[in-house]
Amino acid sequence: MYFFLFLAAFLFIMRVRKVIKFTPLRPKWSAILNISAALIWVVFGVAGKLKEPYNELFGAAFLAALLIYQRKEDDFKMMRYYAEAHYPLVIVAVINALVHIIVPTFYDDNQIVFVVILLLAFSWIFARWATSKKQEEEFRAVNQQNVILDKLVAERTAELTRQKDELQEAVKLLQTTQQQLIQSEKLASLGELTAGIAHEIQNPLNFVNNFSEVSMELIDEMGEELAKGDTEEAMAIANDIKQNLEKIRHHGKRADGIVKGMLQHSRASSDVQEPTNLNNLADEYLRLAYHGLRAKDKSFNAELVMHFDAALPTVNIVPQDVGRVLLNMFNNAFYAVQQKQKAGVAGFKPTVEVSTATKGKEIEIRVKDNGTGIPEEIKDKILQPFFTTKPTGQGTGLGLSLSYDIIVKAHGGQIDIESVEGEYTTFIIKLPL
Repeated sequence: MYFFLFLAAFLFIMRVRKVIKFTPLRPKWSAILNISAALIWVVFGVAGKLKEPYNELFGAAFLAALLIYQRKEDDFKMMRYYAEAHYPLVIVAVINALVHIIVPTFYDDNQIVFVVILLLAFSWIFARWATSKKQEEEFRAVNQQNVILDKLVAERTAELTRQKDELQEAVKLLQTTQQQLIQSEKLASLGELTAGIAHEIQNPLNFVNNFSEVSMELIDEMGEELAKGDTEEAMAIANDIKQNLEKIRHHGKRADGIVKGMLQHSRASSDVQEPTNLNNLADEYLRLAYHGLRAKDKSFNAELVMHFDAALPTVNIVPQDVGRVLLNMFNNAFYAVQQKQKAGVAGFKPTVEVSTATKGKEIEIRVKDNGTGIPEEIKDKILQPFFTTKPTGQGTGLGLSLSYDIIVKAHGGQIDIESVEGEYTTFIIKLPL
């Protein structure tokens, strides 16, 4: 009886070898499976020296060990249905052997029944295999698709390697800057610091990522046109790709400029305030926020209204910190008008206004949007850490909390909020002269 257990193990190995024959798994497993098939009959010879029913129990244990090994291998995850077909045979063989050992008389009287049950369990394997062609085809299709996808990813990755290398260098510079800024008392934790730095570098990186994606699509289109023999259209697409690469280069330099600017501020003193033109600072970060959102959603447009006081005096601040505050508020303003636009409000025109003015011994910056507004019941919570009105994954709830710490605690200023739900929101930043 133990012969059927080793035969099942051998056929299982042969079946697996057949399934992986035309897949990327063949080079890895072919030799191992061939050796395993030969080893089965060596072990079968050893089992033959054991007395019944111990040889049957030994065979069941051997087959079970083989099935457990196959189940643990991730490469064979989609072929587990083959292993499952052998479970009844293993269970029946173990029961047969135990009954033979414990109650031999009963086993001898009903031996024919036990043999029939074992043969049925053995036959069950082939019945299951006959219905598994669909899973086998799916397994091969998935492996072939993985090969194709790996090839495409490798090709497209090579195209973007140069740009990514430049960005990696920028990241290294950012990490150096991060270490220099850790001592700053204006931030509550390393996580908040990292989030702030990410805000400043995210916009040009968004441009690079988006233009890269568009370029990859254009390359596919150019290949199709070349296949058709339409060289004129292919050349036009090639020209578009060249323009995209010029934009990637431009925004890569922009990212490098931001990093160098941060390093310059850091070298001067990461926590020492310096005279700054708030008009220039607000204009710079307004453009970064707007074009960053436009890079993600090209259908989005908004009117930018700027009322800068030409006579505005310079004010002593930490530029990168206040810039982070402005960027956060501009991003929130654009998000609010974008959500209102998506709601399909009739006649709605997204508008973000920025103004600066001198009010006594203070400089006032107003950021106003005609977006969704802030409900009265949550207005007092809006500056609390981790409180956000954005969907999960789109907001950390730290942006306005950090802004409050920077303006109020680090600069001795003030942040006020004016809002009517469904109509507008105005953030008012006041900094002492």
